[in-house]
Amino acid sequence: MATEQAAITRATFDEVILPIYAPADFIPVKGKGSRVWDQQGKEYVDFAGGIAVTALGHCHPALVEALKSQGETLWHTSNVFTNEPALKLGRKLVASTFAERVVFMNSGTEANETAFKLARHYASTRHSPYKSKIIAFNNAFHGRSFFTVSVGGQAKYSDGFGPKPADIIHVPFNDLHAVKAVMDDHTCAVVVEPIQGEGGVLAATPEFLKGLRELCDEHQALLVFDEVQSGMGRTGSLFAYQYYGVTPDILTSAKALGGGFPVSVVLTTEEIASAFHVGSHGSTYGGNPLACAVAGAAFDIINTPEVLGGVNAKRERFVKHLQKIDAEFDVFGDVRGMGLLIGAELKPQYKGRARDFLHAAAHEGVMVLNAGPDVMRFAPSLVVEDADIDEGMVRFAAAVKKIVG
Repeated sequence: MATEQAAITRATFDEVILPIYAPADFIPVKGKGSRVWDQQGKEYVDFAGGIAVTALGHCHPALVEALKSQGETLWHTSNVFTNEPALKLGRKLVASTFAERVVFMNSGTEANETAFKLARHYASTRHSPYKSKIIAFNNAFHGRSFFTVSVGGQAKYSDGFGPKPADIIHVPFNDLHAVKAVMDDHTCAVVVEPIQGEGGVLAATPEFLKGLRELCDEHQALLVFDEVQSGMGRTGSLFAYQYYGVTPDILTSAKALGGGFPVSVVLTTEEIASAFHVGSHGSTYGGNPLACAVAGAAFDIINTPEVLGGVNAKRERFVKHLQKIDAEFDVFGDVRGMGLLIGAELKPQYKGRARDFLHAAAHEGVMVLNAGPDVMRFAPSLVVEDADIDEGMVRFAAAVKKIVG
């Protein structure tokens, strides 16, 4: 019993959790809007958004109400039965996108695992069992399951686990000639993030995505967009593909979809979906009523002109602050990304020190992210108040001042 009553501290993590994370020294215990409080009552401005997840901030009243209401009604049925919240959310997604069919999972990893299995199965059954090559990109991130981490283009995440799934090729991002060099009729899919998140907040050029679409059409391959991070309003469009005007065959999304509740989705056409049959794939929790009720409430708020239309104005406010900080401290080079997925590249003299800036920011009372060792990443709530942006960036400037000395 003594163990149960012992105080929970950061040291508890090192005692009981697998050592796969290096969390901050403080433990957040409460959030409201774009503010978070830790165990000691210290307040932080949240520009991390749980890594682009809490797209409507913490404890948004509409999401809290959806969770409470559904929590008193029906939590789980398994996929032996369907449920109303899943069907309502599916209908909304179909009405607002290219999709004719959707399937819900629980995480971005699971959505991508599903998408890659579907692409391989479609090519195998509709064309040839030898049409299995997947082309992906250096520095891409698609999840942590064995298949998705192998499609991801970062060896540090995929090495050391034994033989990898075969027939996956990586080429440089935004390099259409490199894709052409490896594209052939054995290619089943090209998998791409319209904006590489973990890879440094790099946006695809319109020419690159249009070129991928043409190559896929030419070789009867499927174009798969991983919009786990860029989807659900993050760019100022509901999905980034709509901004680019390039329609994929399969699209995955997660993170912001549930506003903080674990849920993900795969969108596709009826023709591609028909390659699967009962038993081809599945999930115990995927499409559960709780997740879909919360996601439905989040969707209704995000998919509005007010929220989507406000994203780029908020981005400009962030960029002006970053430019001001750079003018004073000479610390940032390229400020990139789209909408409220913002990357600020550190100048050569600060390369490799993104985590130092992140920890200094937390000390000053603002939560930010990094995207690799050289890029600061901001993924705040899509409805973050202007006053919160200003206050948080004042705190971030103080953190930068501490680092640059």
